[in-house]
Amino acid sequence: MATTTNRTDKVLVVDDDARIRDLLRRYLTQEGFEVMVAEDGKALNRLLLRETVDIIVLDLMMPGEDGLSICRRLRAANDRTPIIMLTAKGEDVDRIVGLEVGADDYLGKPFNPRELLARIHAVLRRRPAQEAPGAPSGDNEVVTFGPFTFDLGTRALQRNGEELPLTTGEFAMLKALVRHPRQPLSREKLALLARGREFEPFDRSLDVQVSRLRKLVEVDAAAPRYIQTVWGVGYVFVPDGTS
Repeated sequence: MATTTNRTDKVLVVDDDARIRDLLRRYLTQEGFEVMVAEDGKALNRLLLRETVDIIVLDLMMPGEDGLSICRRLRAANDRTPIIMLTAKGEDVDRIVGLEVGADDYLGKPFNPRELLARIHAVLRRRPAQEAPGAPSGDNEVVTFGPFTFDLGTRALQRNGEELPLTTGEFAMLKALVRHPRQPLSREKLALLARGREFEPFDRSLDVQVSRLRKLVEVDAAAPRYIQTVWGVGYVFVPDGTS
């Protein structure tokens, strides 16, 4: 049954398989979304010239420009639209690379549409209030560490006044960390705080997102000062960059 909301979120499904496009169009429409589909990167480009979407469901393996290339291109153009990558089941390398180039989440094929729906809802819930028109802003906290200013209300991360773009997943992960300064957080706790779901054993995607954040905020990502590793536990945010 579709959920009644003040605004219909727009989902763009990009997949070269017509059966999957049709299945997801019908299923997600029934769940209350406005759904658009594209069979490849060129069709996606044409659609994004005239439409603004809330989330993209992007197949990794497509002829021509593949999903990784599309994701990398969108992020390079400072497009922050959340992206869920569809990957071949068990292809951990593809999933990790997808997150490294800026995807917010992933789901292995074949998948249950209900699981994709849950991932879509989880990613959309992580949006700042300002990105959901009509939604009240309930988070005006600003965190400062070193040369960085992180506005949780607007999702703006700045270094000496220069804005650094964050994906929805990176924003959620950094928010979870800065909300618990000097408190070591396990991977299980971080997964719940940033993704709203339980941590999956042997899943390296959380570590990949932490690595991406370190590349943004650390002088030397190999010797982090602000997002430190707590061996045997997880990660800890240290505002003053001390040990």
